[in-house]
Amino acid sequence: MTDKVSPLVSVVTPVYNGESFLAECIESVLGQTYQNWEYVIVNNCSRDRSLEIAERFSEAEPRIRIHTTDRTLPFVDNWNYALSLVSPGVKYIKVVHADDWLYPECLQRMVELAEAKPSAGVVGAYVQTGDEVKCNWEEPPSEVVPGKEVSRLSLLREIPYIFGAPSALLFRSDLLGKRDGFYQWEDHGLVDQEVCHFLLQETDFGYIKEVLTFSRVHSESLTSQEQPINTWYAGKLALLRKYGPASLSDEEYDGMLDYWVRRYYGFLGKSFLRRRQKEFWDYHRRALDGLGLSFRWSRVAWASVTQALKRRLARAI
Repeated sequence: MTDKVSPLVSVVTPVYNGESFLAECIESVLGQTYQNWEYVIVNNCSRDRSLEIAERFSEAEPRIRIHTTDRTLPFVDNWNYALSLVSPGVKYIKVVHADDWLYPECLQRMVELAEAKPSAGVVGAYVQTGDEVKCNWEEPPSEVVPGKEVSRLSLLREIPYIFGAPSALLFRSDLLGKRDGFYQWEDHGLVDQEVCHFLLQETDFGYIKEVLTFSRVHSESLTSQEQPINTWYAGKLALLRKYGPASLSDEEYDGMLDYWVRRYYGFLGKSFLRRRQKEFWDYHRRALDGLGLSFRWSRVAWASVTQALKRRLARAI
């Protein structure tokens, strides 16, 4: 594509105290082979050098625009605020978080697929995470898969997790207005998975079998911060409760519901043995009750006994 015919892409980076990796993130955008982009960086009242670093790059590159929030926003609100700042005329949105970065051909490859296959409203690819390559669906039926089928296979766990982190996806900009608040589910986590399931109810999924993004997990990342509570099981159940009835047969849905409830209580049983604090139990009680799956201490107790017996057997062996 030449710049004269290539569509405008808005790259968006919401950042809070991201000085450790922000420069590397920005440099990866500047190094893209695809050049018809704007870059929106939203500084969420960072208390470190994030704003200074962003301003240094914007002074040399007019396509970079920097905004600072009036107050520190919750992460989902900050992501949505950043998306609200993209320019009119943008055709595609590419989120890249401040601790992640893009390989040089990321925008080029994703836009080429989206332009060649207009039904693909969401485009993903393999993701490098540390030493691992993730989101590697090795045998997709084609470059573009019907969205509802991707959602169904994902809920059934018949394909690997292919949605990646938010940094791994390209969205068609006209999808932003499909609901009030593009990103949701702050309480349950899995924000990026939920928005993909939502969008794929009426658009298709484009998939590139190449590593195009790098996502970092470290001690200050959102993924790490969720661990003391661990919202993952609640998020998985919430996805199934919301999107399963429309995507799965009754038998498939009941089977997956039983699977995730058993796994959830297994996790809670382990947590009981680790003497988790009141905040932990308050969250999981609210989560299960809110999903219409009443929290039961009897199941937690049974799961903890089962886990304790497994530990004793393992030590005996």
